[in-house]
Amino acid sequence: MIRLYDTIEPNVIDEELLKLAVEEQGPQEEAGQVAKQEGINFKDVRSLQLDFQNILRIDNLWQFENLRKLQLDNNIIERIDGLDSLVNLVWLDLSFNNIETIEGLDNLINLEDLSLFSNRISKMDAMDTLVKLQVFSIGNNMIDNLLNVIYLRRFPELRSLNLAGNPVCENEDYKLFVTAYLGDLVYLDFRLIDAHTREAGFAKYQYSIYELKHRENQMQYKLEEEKANIAELEKHKAAYVEYLNGSYLFDNLYSDDTEAAKLAYLPGVPELLETYKTKFVSICQNIFDYGLIQQEKRTAEVDLFYECLGEALSDNRDLGLKTINEFEKKHVKMLHDIRNANELQVVDAKMSECAEEISHLFDILMTYEMQLVEQLEESINNFERNIIDMVGTFVENVQGLMAQCRDLENHHHEKLLEISINTLEKIVKSEFDEDLPDDVRALFSDKDTVVNAVGASHDIHLLKIDNREDELITNVSNWCSGIVDKVHTDEHNRNRKRVKEINQYIDHLQNELDNLDFGDLLD
Repeated sequence: MIRLYDTIEPNVIDEELLKLAVEEQGPQEEAGQVAKQEGINFKDVRSLQLDFQNILRIDNLWQFENLRKLQLDNNIIERIDGLDSLVNLVWLDLSFNNIETIEGLDNLINLEDLSLFSNRISKMDAMDTLVKLQVFSIGNNMIDNLLNVIYLRRFPELRSLNLAGNPVCENEDYKLFVTAYLGDLVYLDFRLIDAHTREAGFAKYQYSIYELKHRENQMQYKLEEEKANIAELEKHKAAYVEYLNGSYLFDNLYSDDTEAAKLAYLPGVPELLETYKTKFVSICQNIFDYGLIQQEKRTAEVDLFYECLGEALSDNRDLGLKTINEFEKKHVKMLHDIRNANELQVVDAKMSECAEEISHLFDILMTYEMQLVEQLEESINNFERNIIDMVGTFVENVQGLMAQCRDLENHHHEKLLEISINTLEKIVKSEFDEDLPDDVRALFSDKDTVVNAVGASHDIHLLKIDNREDELITNVSNWCSGIVDKVHTDEHNRNRKRVKEINQYIDHLQNELDNLDFGDLLD
């Protein structure tokens, strides 16, 4: 595809081009002149037309975060990029360009109408996030395989599709295939799909579609299952007990323990190991169950605190607004009386009275704020004590349960060492008849080697138990200190902001009073 302006110097989307485009497409009367004088805020632009600009690369559009319609047709664009910030885009026209690959659309989750007409695209993909897509025009490209159509089944809102001008349209079953596989499509190549074509397409491909739907349902089930598992894991992480509901920690003890794998060949060790695993996993499950219960209690405590906080802030705000409204009714009358006073003495008296009322309002609002600060300080201190106590109790109980895991490990170690020494004695006395692999038999060359092997395995297990305990305690302690610090910081910032608001409001009232115009009275 070659256009006359392809030989012109390629253009770039720079600040000047964007300003010019916005000005030309904006209001041309008085409002347009004002916009030019005061400057254009690209964030306010909803529609942008950049067609026939000989643009080679999309760039500098990040400021148009509220853009809904973008026209980039009839340029020489080779790649779709630079659109990541346009999350509110609904309509995008990239027709008549040199695009070969669909890409760079991931963030356009609100896109409803997309035109890639007359480019060099041979495959439809990389549009998974465009779940709201309704109209898709990709005619006059290089798509030659009907299977591309199946990709479009993931867009439930798609109602209009244009593929005209692609090699795939030369297939005699083109219309029947598209109609059958895209059952909700209303328009194909800008023509309404008639009932006869729809029925014929379904009849021809019904069995293939049944099989496809079955596979899609299976994939959807797996996807939903994966999402559910991820959500469940996030819940476990929030309780700091992830992977403690099962044999994960136990299996992890042995994941890189080569000595334990060798010792497992000894008679009696598999049974010993199975008993150890059963008891160990049971303790881990207790930690897991206890962790979820404690997480629910912590969440309830946090929710209750913020609920009470919201009520206190709301009550204080309502009280302040009521006081200000009552003051302003009285204040308007006082200003009116001052402006209409006939004598300077009266003016001075009323101004003094008004100034006193303003000062009194300041005292009342600051009193409300101080009362709120005291109320919130008490609530925050209670919340802090409760959270710290809850986390402290949780940590203490977890440490107790982890101690049980270590006790089990110590007991298992003693039994394993006993079996290993007995095996060594039998081997020395030539009383051991079991067949052992060469690397296992090499452990029993002397007592030190046996003891070191069993001890190395034991040390690995204890270290992993300690590390998991430290991880849990560190994470929940960090959460505790983090949420307490945030509560104190938020309250400090709220208080400073409120005091500033009060002072600004009082300053405004006082300035308004000081700058009253008394007209003829002062003349």
